Parts: sequence; structure tokens; C-alpha cells
Amino acid sequence: MIRNEKLEDISDGRLYDANDMVKAYCDECKGCHACCTGMGSSIILDPLDVMRLCKETGKNFTQLLEKELEVNVVDGLVLPNIRMTADKCPFLNDDGRCSIHSARPGFCRLFPLGRYYTDDGFRYILQIHECERAGRTKVKVSKWIDTEDLPRYTKYINDWHKFQKDMQRNLIEYMRAGEDETARNQTMLVLQVMYVGMYDAEKDFYDQFDARLAHIRSLLCMTE
Repeated sequence: MIRNEKLEDISDGRLYDANDMVKAYCDECKGCHACCTGMGSSIILDPLDVMRLCKETGKNFTQLLEKELEVNVVDGLVLPNIRMTADKCPFLNDDGRCSIHSARPGFCRLFPLGRYYTDDGFRYILQIHECERAGRTKVKVSKWIDTEDLPRYTKYINDWHKFQKDMQRNLIEYMRAGEDETARNQTMLVLQVMYVGMYDAEKDFYDQFDARLAHIRSLLCMTE
């Protein structure tokens, strides 16, 4: 989701790398699940998030849409997000803890960090208005994110971000040309190829993603 805000208004003003220490650790959120409630449609999912959720729950994407997920238009694209149920995450258990912690989305792994994108990729920021927990202590960014093979994950995030930006530019051109139906069809094709079709959880996700990304770019006649 694109946020047109000044960096100094939403963060501590610093840019962090994976090996930097950041004041984000909060004793494993014990006694607090504020960030799991009232989030609206903001917990947007990328393809890896959906693959993890499908594996964890034993459901496919379509089945998850019946209760746990929904789709919304985000910067012109149709993307899935966690569906808040009674204003709270459907994966929050009766004890106020995450029932899918090992498969939690990248948004949740980052929180209260965010990503600041440039032409060369992204760096991490600490959002200062997001987490209300007091007394946070420092933790290494890579440990906080808790994601295996961080270099490949970082490349994946950059590739997915670039594709979304390319798609948004294409959609703007179609809309300007009055080709609204073509724009809608392309957004639904992206949803079908990148999300709806099941990923094989027993095979390397990144290889599957790269193949699908090349395929959808080919279908949409998009250059790298």
C-alpha cells in the first residue's frame, strides 16, 4: 500500500538494515494483542503469505475467502487481506494469542516496522505511531522479522513490489485510454495466477513464484 507521508512524520527518522538493532521487542507481546484488532483491511497479503496460510490451515485460497480473507482494490490492484471478524483478526485465539504464529503474514512479522522503498530496493523504518506497547527494547531487525533465507525473501519482496508498480502504471494508461474493462480483466488475471492457483508447499516457493511472475509478465506483455 502506497503511503504519501513524510518519513519524519511516521518514523523515528532512521533507515535500518537487517543487521541493525531497533527498539521493537516487546516481551513477545505478552498480555497485549492491540495490533490484532481494529486493523480494517490494512493487513494486505503477498503470495508467500497466502501459501503459508494455506499450508497452516489446510485450506486453499478460495476456502480462506469464506471466512478468514477478503479481497479489496489496493492502488488499482485486487489483492487479498486478512478479514477482521468482530473487529479482530480471525486467527486470534481465546487467549488473545496468534493461532498461526509460525505462518503469520509478512505485515505482522514486520510490525511495528515498515519498508521504505527507493529505486535500489528498500530499507526498514520504525513506525512511531503504530505500536502502543511501552518499554520496548532493542532487537536485531533480522531476528524480529523471523523469516528464513532473508536474502531470497528480500529479493522476492523487491520483485513483487516492482511488479505491482509496473502494473499500476499499466492500469493508469488503460484507464486514461478508456479501456476500463481491459484494466479490470488484467487485475483479475493477476489475482488468479499469483494467488488462486495453489503453490506446492513441498517445493521451493521462490522458484514457483519466479516462474509465475515470468508467466504473468508474458501474458500481460510486460518487460522487466
